[in-house]
Parts: sequence; C-alpha cells; structure tokens
Amino acid sequence: MKHTLSVIVEDESGVLSRISGLFARRGFNIDSLAVGPAEKQGISRVTMIVRGDNRTIEQLIKQLNKLINIIEVKNITNLPCVERELVLFKVFASNKSRSYLLEIAKVFRAKVVDVSFESLTLEVTGDPGKIFAIQQLLSQYKILQIARTGKIALIRESNVNTEFLKRTLSYPHIS
Repeated sequence: MKHTLSVIVEDESGVLSRISGLFARRGFNIDSLAVGPAEKQGISRVTMIVRGDNRTIEQLIKQLNKLINIIEVKNITNLPCVERELVLFKVFASNKSRSYLLEIAKVFRAKVVDVSFESLTLEVTGDPGKIFAIQQLLSQYKILQIARTGKIALIRESNVNTEFLKRTLSYPHIS
C-alpha cells in the first residue's frame, strides 16, 4: 500500500540526504518526493510517498523521528487532505489531433504553455486521480515528454473527506 508521509524538518544542509540514506539502508524506494519551505522561516515540509504495510511504515516513522533536524513526522494517508501535483505533458500534435488535444486540455482545465508545429505542452495541476485520467487520454496521442512534481498534501482542518463525498454524491444510494 502507498503511504503519504508529511515530515517537518529544520532547513539545514544534509537533512534530505539523511532521510534518503535512511530509506536506502532499509531497502525502501521513495515513489514521490516534494520539498519546500513551510509556514515558518527555517522550516521545510517534505511530502513523500512510500510503499509498505502499516507495521513497516510505523517502524520507518520511528526511525525518521530519531534523525537530527526532524521536527515532526505524520502518516497522513488516511486523513482528509488537500492533495495536488503538477505535471507538464509534451504531446505530439498533428493538424488533425490538435483540436482534440485542446478540448482535452479545456475539460481538465490544463494550461497550454507551449505550442509548436508538431507539439503542445500542457500544464496540469490537480489531485492524483485527475493527473492519472488526463495521462490516460493523452497517451492515445503520443506523449513525447513528461515532467512531474511529487505530490504535496496538507491536512484538511475542516476534517471533510472529499474522497468520501465524491463517492457518496456520485453514487447516491437508491432506497
């Protein structure tokens, strides 16, 4: 199972190296990694996606908490969160396919950030489901290049689980 970990660290050189070293020593692969400044100066937020069962992830969190410069580690996998990712897709665009690609971009609220005679580059921001869906559609048109950020996530203070709401509202129970 994939787990989303949110790690608050002191913004010091070598912190990311120690985190990745811990993962490497334990034989873990990091599927996604995003790092950036957090709400306070001198503090960074690391969001990472790792695979493992619950017990293994708990052990990994304990090991992370022992590292120098780690302030807080949370497994936010099952918490209501706002999740986003950014992807750039460069897609082959013939005269015939260009209008279809522009329609796909419109439906997914993607931005066209570059155009040439043979390609379109689209910027897509959204939750992982949206990214997966547009990639499936674009793959029919020959994706030339992909550049993808890691997933970032923040816990929803409202505690509203939008995934639950999507399932409930999309498929109302018939009585």
